[in-house]
Amino acid sequence: MVAECSNDKVVLQVSTSLTHHAYKVNQLQRYEADAAQVIGINLWQLMQRAGTAVFQQILAKYPTARELVIICGKGNNGGDGYIIAKLAHQAGLAVTVLVNGMRESIVDNAQQALNQLDDCPVNITFYRDVESIQQAVKNFQGDLLIDCLFGIGFNGSLSSSYLQLISEINNVPCPRVSVDVPSGLNADLGTVSTVAVKATLTVTLIAYKQGLLSGQAANYVGNLQLEPLGINQALAQVTKAVCFVQNKKNLPVIPPRLPCSHKGHVGLLLAVGGSHAYTGAICLAAEAALRSGASLVSVCCHEMSRTTLLTRRPELMIAANSVQALSCSPVIEKAKSIILGPGLGQDTWSLALFDFVIQLPQPKVIDADALRLLAEKPSKNSQWILTPHPGEAAALLACSIAEIEADRFSAVKKIAQQYGGICVLKGAGTLISDGNITWINSTGNPGMASGGMGDVLSGIIGALILQTGDILSAARLGVYIHGLAADIIAQKHGQIGLLASDLAPEIQRLINQW
Repeated sequence: MVAECSNDKVVLQVSTSLTHHAYKVNQLQRYEADAAQVIGINLWQLMQRAGTAVFQQILAKYPTARELVIICGKGNNGGDGYIIAKLAHQAGLAVTVLVNGMRESIVDNAQQALNQLDDCPVNITFYRDVESIQQAVKNFQGDLLIDCLFGIGFNGSLSSSYLQLISEINNVPCPRVSVDVPSGLNADLGTVSTVAVKATLTVTLIAYKQGLLSGQAANYVGNLQLEPLGINQALAQVTKAVCFVQNKKNLPVIPPRLPCSHKGHVGLLLAVGGSHAYTGAICLAAEAALRSGASLVSVCCHEMSRTTLLTRRPELMIAANSVQALSCSPVIEKAKSIILGPGLGQDTWSLALFDFVIQLPQPKVIDADALRLLAEKPSKNSQWILTPHPGEAAALLACSIAEIEADRFSAVKKIAQQYGGICVLKGAGTLISDGNITWINSTGNPGMASGGMGDVLSGIIGALILQTGDILSAARLGVYIHGLAADIIAQKHGQIGLLASDLAPEIQRLINQW
């Protein structure tokens, strides 16, 4: 993962080095001891591995750091901090440890880790109240702050004193390293109730927690590094993951074209949308489909949109734009996949086309206005891909956007279960689900929050349906390539001013790599 960071802003960018599994907190809490036992170690040895791994990351990322402050809670996350403190002292670094609680409140392996500091001249202070720690943080003038306050168990809201403490942590003029999870972030949901530590680096342990990879987490985890501690494969043996991280190593592939292939082999895509007020949306979707490998793209759009469409991209074909004419057109039989929704609108013309196209047997991508219409007239189909942003997802589930964002993982599964097929819930850490398994995408950046990006995604996925013959493969690969194209452009030119139409050349190049 790569992150662009400042003292007040952390933007997550996920690299392609992530492993496949992501877990919920209760799975890790319940099964980490079993996984450790599989490889012949106990939880104390596992804690030692954790502290050592985090310290090695600190040395690698911040080789010039000379003075550290480590903020420890009462649990095992604090225990990791004590081990880091001892290793830092042995490496000749100046270490200050601030403990949230008195010594007698620390138990089990964390107490054992604390006891190891008795022989080290480490500056360690125990605090009965959070306000005193806040003042100590405010006075800190060192090189690095290590957050070992809450760990993965945090799932509530912060008291006013903790809110002030974490705000003070975020104000320190030095990098912040969170151990396992930034304190205040829900590791299952990726949500923050009020505030969380804005880490420069998060070193997460054993396996990825699903909440670190989607939603609000992008604002807090910074550069996310996994330290599997040698037991992540054992964990996969003792508990089953239902959430996976997609990266270049585990994506579907596009079958190579034979030398004698012609345009009929790949086939025709029908794109339906583009009312008189939203011509650009269907233009972007149709052009993205061409760039993504659709041999033929025919567009059903409003009469007033046709000239603009052909002027922009003469390779496109124009289909009939009324239900009566379209139903008699050979394009209906020839189309192997359909995109429905970009710029469709929600008037009488739009609704008539929606009612007709939704009944056709071809696999479809349902996007934009078509999702709003689907929410009003629900139906279920096993051969479509729904691509809502949070607002459209809220319409589909008849709830608020806040409810969607409060549990994106539940929302994406519910939509897939209720409407059938595949749901792609767009946003930071886009989620793809068939109602049982969920994939977390690992590409994309905030520059993609601009008009037309969703239309381009629909075009990519529609074209990939033609080439892969499988809606899940098309959705997964389409989301990944869409984000990666934007990442490549942002790396060259920056995120601000990134346009949906900028993606076309990179999309073509990336499609050919697959």
